[in-house]
Order: sequence, then C-alpha cells, then structure tokens
Amino acid sequence: MTSAKTLIRSALLATALIAAPALADGPIKDRGDAVETAQYERDRETILAMAGDYKVRFDMQESTPWVEGYEPLDRKISGGYESVRVIEDTGTKIVLQHLLVVGPEGSEFVIKHWRQDWEYEPEKILAYTGPDSWEWVEMPERLRNGRWSQTVYQVDDSPRYAGWGEWQDSQGIRRWRSNWTWRPLARRDAVRDPVYDRYASINRHQLTPTGWIHWQDNTKMMPDATSEDGLKSVVQEYVLNTYDKFDGYNVAAADEYWAATKGYWQAVRTKWDEVAEANGGIHIEEEAQTGTVISGRLLSIANEIKDGTTSEADAIAQAQRLIGGATAPAIGG
Repeated sequence: MTSAKTLIRSALLATALIAAPALADGPIKDRGDAVETAQYERDRETILAMAGDYKVRFDMQESTPWVEGYEPLDRKISGGYESVRVIEDTGTKIVLQHLLVVGPEGSEFVIKHWRQDWEYEPEKILAYTGPDSWEWVEMPERLRNGRWSQTVYQVDDSPRYAGWGEWQDSQGIRRWRSNWTWRPLARRDAVRDPVYDRYASINRHQLTPTGWIHWQDNTKMMPDATSEDGLKSVVQEYVLNTYDKFDGYNVAAADEYWAATKGYWQAVRTKWDEVAEANGGIHIEEEAQTGTVISGRLLSIANEIKDGTTSEADAIAQAQRLIGGATAPAIGG
C-alpha cells in the first residue's frame, strides 16, 4: 500500500511541475473585448489549420546527460503518412484525431494514432501525475485568460499528458508553448527498461509554410530517494515532429477507417470521460509494448467493426467492460 508520505510527495511534485512555469509567465491582462475576441478567433484558426494530410518525420535525439556515466542514445528518425481530422468543434473546444496510414501501396492499413484536445480557458486539466496515474489539476483562475490547454491522448483514447499555454506571434511565427508537464514514457523508451520512468517536458506547436511542427524538450527523470523531491534528471531529449502537407498516399483509407469506427471511438471517449469524472482521474496499469494493458484489445475491436466481424453495439459493450474493469480510482481521488 502506498504510504502517506509517498502520496504527499507525489502531490507536491505534480503541483510543482504543473504550476511553476505558468506562474513565471504570469497572468495575461484583459485586453478588451474586441482584442480578446480577435485573438480567440485567430487561435482557433491556427489550431484548425493543423488538420489535413501529411508526410510526417519523427526526429528524436538524446543530448546532454545529467548523471555521470550515462551514454545518450543514438539519434532515431522515422516517418510515415498521417491524416489529421477535426472530430469535434464546439467553439471553445477543438478535437483533432490523428490517423496513420502504413503498409505498401495497394495493401495499406490504418492505425488510430494520437489525439489532441484543445480547450479555451479551462478550469482544470487531466494531468499525468506519476506511473499509471492521471489526476484533475485545477488551472489557476488568474492564469486562464487567453490561454488554451492541450490534452494529448494515447491510441486507445486513454490520457497521456496535458498542459496549457498561450498562442503568440514572434519573429513572424505563430507559436504555442506549454507549461512544464509530466509525461509517461513513450514506447520507444519503455521497451528498453531504462533507468528513468517519466519525462518532465515543455511541448510546442508552430505553423510552417508547408504545415506545422511539434517539438518537445524532454528531461528524462528517474526515482531517487536521496533527493529532496524524490527524482533525479538523467538526460535531455529533443524531439522534432514535422508535418508537411502531402496527399500522395491512400488518404481514402484513413477516411474509410474513421467512417466505420467513429461511433465506437466516440463511445470509448465517453467511457474514459465518465471514469475520470467519477474517480477524480484515471488509474490504469501500463505496459511497455502497448501503453495501457487494454490498448491492444480496444484497437483490435475497432478493426473487427471495420471488417464486419463485430457489430458496433457489441464492440461498444466490450470496450465499456474493458475500461471499467481495468480502471480504479486515481491516487488521491
């Protein structure tokens, strides 16, 4: 059983990482209704501009070691084709679903990839707070004005990380930068059984003439009982994901997959939301290969709908049972 001391330490760590850089940025003063409205509309246009069809390049590089004897990993570059679709837009909330199209020409298949939810001036975010746990974290009221949160979800629509920031213009470039956020290990790291077990990250999005970039500044961290906050920095990593507009692949495959499975995935999102609200967050076991322990099955059920071997109603019932059975009240919830 987790000790009270450990619970208190986890809460303090989560609060420090989520709040400190945002406080350093300070509140955005009210600029008057006309300016606020114009800024809000421009923010929306920028977020919506990330939808489209792309050739994607993923570039990951560990750089500076923070502990003696650690050897940074070699640079890793990969890529593919990705379609990004707006699946919800209420005005103050925009949801973008990423769909990877992989495989040789003529036999492509679709992998439901990550999802990003943007919310204007939210009261709270569902933040990663340590291994297997996500909790609701209040966004201070004096810091909400003009800011958007971005919550990133994993391939099975379970949460991954969340943060907030302001869209700004500088040097003629439109940028959004998050506060410091906790993030669980990506599978590329988790499968190596590394010494670190989480990232402290700043997340950025910027439009480009040919699309947009998503870049991350990740401090990979490990438990350390001798340090004041219980953690030690191991190595810095820089990740640059480049999305260049491109439709010279089987875009129809992505849209066909989504048309067949969107009802199922909407029900899955709703179930995750219900669990988070009921439990004060989400606690679910993760494994290196797949993310959550139910991720693989939730994805295969969607493929069964598309293939016609499972009805949508049966698929939704299965998914709801899986999520309900695998989750428990979040620590502190």
